[in-house]
Amino acid sequence: MLFEEESKAFYTVSGLTALIKERLESGFSSVAVEGEISNFRPSAAGHWYFSLKDQDAVISAVMFRGKSARVDFYPEDGITVKISGNLSVYEKRGNYQIICDTMVRSGEGAILAMLEERKRRLAAEGLFDLEKKKPIPPFPARVAVITSPTGAALRDILQVLGRRGAGVDITILPTLVQGDGAAEQIAAQIRRANRYNMGEVIIIGRGGGSLEDLLPFSEEAVARAVAESTIPIISAVGHETDTALSDLAADLRAPTPSAAAELVCEEREALLLRVGAIAGEMRDNLLRGAEKARILLQRFSGEEMKERMQRLLQPRRLELDDQREEAVRAIGEKITAERHRLALIIKELETSNPLAILQKGYAVVSRKRDNGLVTDAAEERLGEALCIRLAKGSVDATIEEIHSEKL
Repeated sequence: MLFEEESKAFYTVSGLTALIKERLESGFSSVAVEGEISNFRPSAAGHWYFSLKDQDAVISAVMFRGKSARVDFYPEDGITVKISGNLSVYEKRGNYQIICDTMVRSGEGAILAMLEERKRRLAAEGLFDLEKKKPIPPFPARVAVITSPTGAALRDILQVLGRRGAGVDITILPTLVQGDGAAEQIAAQIRRANRYNMGEVIIIGRGGGSLEDLLPFSEEAVARAVAESTIPIISAVGHETDTALSDLAADLRAPTPSAAAELVCEEREALLLRVGAIAGEMRDNLLRGAEKARILLQRFSGEEMKERMQRLLQPRRLELDDQREEAVRAIGEKITAERHRLALIIKELETSNPLAILQKGYAVVSRKRDNGLVTDAAEERLGEALCIRLAKGSVDATIEEIHSEKL
């Protein structure tokens, strides 16, 4: 016989299901699971039905109205969450699901939710109000730059200002731009720049990075320091698609550090172009007037008429010649003066350019462990690993001796 009925007990379907239900629900009375939401189906009664999945498996879940009302975000397919609850078996279908008690975001989703809540709260306080934005001065002579002293952002800013911002005095306020303590340093440098009036405009920023890397510029301390600054601030954090809370609090947001430098010297360059265009228009108008007078004089053909016209026009011709010569001379002097002024500005820029100082044999020395600048030998320690930045390239070194005497 296929089955030996005397030696084997047979379960009914409902009996086996009840046994499974008892053992599952007692063995998994409290579970915590992380997974991606899929097939999310809210009911009219306020219950949420959905599945949690990973690469290899899917499990059904439900969160009833009394629990879902306590969740501080609205779930949707594709987001990763962490839930807690208990396993339950639905006997009529013979399947099991998680009855959820709590649900929170996980990973970047949690960070984004935190930033969105912070953004709403600070916006409600008025930190991002447009009417509080200060205008960027059209021709700033002094610019304070708050960023990492060894990052690409500083190099990009200096290159743009060196090329387009002739005569601009640049003050670099070094800071960490990611990791522990970065937000506090950024906020402190903003307050320092204001306390000592270190620029007519401030640029804060860094190059691109992950959402976590950019977090210091979205910390509340930084957003408040930016909003409270009496000096106009341009915020340039990451790439064009990145938006930090410092961007919203700043007086102007730039998509990249290079673009921030472009904005600082944009109107200066436009003015120089306009001056050149006006000088060209003046020269062309004077030449056209002289040409019209010459053509008019040539229209008289008779000798008598010519003599009479010459007598009548001679004083005017001499006056016109004098005016033309004076205008040409004035334009020439104006162009020469502008060229001389621009040459002085360029020379002044080259003299004050921080990179030009390195060409004279100076160097920028920073600690490798925290990128802090080395300015006092007494504050350093033996064995410290250093990075020495030269005009061309850099050199790694280690402190072997310390001499604290003053030069």
